[in-house]
Amino acid sequence: MRHHSFGNTPFTVSEIGFGAWQIGGSWGDVSEADGRAALNAALDAGVTFIDTADVYGDGRSEKIIADVLKSRGGQRPMVATKAGRRLDPHVAEGYTKANIERFIDRSLTNLEVDLLDLVQLHCPPQDVYYDPALFEGMEELRKAGKIRHYGVSVARVEEALKAIDYPGVVSVQIIYNIFRQRPADLFFKEAKRKNIAVIVRVPLASGLLSGKITAKTAFSADDHRSFNRHGEAFDVGETFAGVPFEVGLQAVEEIRKLVPQGASMAAFALRWILMNEAVTVVIPGARNAEQARANAAAAELPALSADVMKAARDTYDRLVAPHVHHRW
Repeated sequence: MRHHSFGNTPFTVSEIGFGAWQIGGSWGDVSEADGRAALNAALDAGVTFIDTADVYGDGRSEKIIADVLKSRGGQRPMVATKAGRRLDPHVAEGYTKANIERFIDRSLTNLEVDLLDLVQLHCPPQDVYYDPALFEGMEELRKAGKIRHYGVSVARVEEALKAIDYPGVVSVQIIYNIFRQRPADLFFKEAKRKNIAVIVRVPLASGLLSGKITAKTAFSADDHRSFNRHGEAFDVGETFAGVPFEVGLQAVEEIRKLVPQGASMAAFALRWILMNEAVTVVIPGARNAEQARANAAAAELPALSADVMKAARDTYDRLVAPHVHHRW
């Protein structure tokens, strides 16, 4: 497992982290026992970065993380959480220092810490990125000793580029995978130039790039791949990376031909992401210990060849880009 400096912070993190959305909710039935087992397996495999949010299971994810880390003891991994999506309605006007501080206080309790390593604004409305007062408020919360660092989780490349104009923003979380390649065109270059940590989420396009989903796969009613397929609950780009399901399945069959013998498609998809040197950490989720170990093992795959990278890009350009490239 390789490690990278986390932007201009003192943290160093494993290149494969642990995304804790699945152990919180919206992914069907994942028991707390399976959630704990998945997180423990990831940590045993050398993962040193955990990403969660206050809305994942209404705090369930944060509480599981607190329990596991307390039980393990020893050196703590870096734990990043997010704030803002508890707003109802979720509007730009709600993103005030007072509201974010209230959410931070709740996360401090859930995670059982006195200081949060990283708080990310959780995919706020676009107008938020043009509100200097909020970012000044985040800086005040940092100086007050409630958070070590702050960053943003964005829906769109344009939001990422605007966010890193604020000098206190140390990280950007963004969707980047074989089906969502636009961040590499400009944003990654700017992030690298400014020494911004890049956290990659939705690396497997909600499981499409695991190669295990078929047209007959059924998702439970409480799985976002069922209830948000057309953006009914939140941004459709978070579900299957915004790619129409049938198009995604077609593209997966082309990508499958590129996977090295003996490797899983999921590991291949993670290795593809890590080929970009601007990426600090990728945060695949896991429903159980087996998935967590498989995610971590992707770091052991050798570098992909230029021909393979070109073939993956060709599939994207031909099948996927017309649906997603201009949107996010």
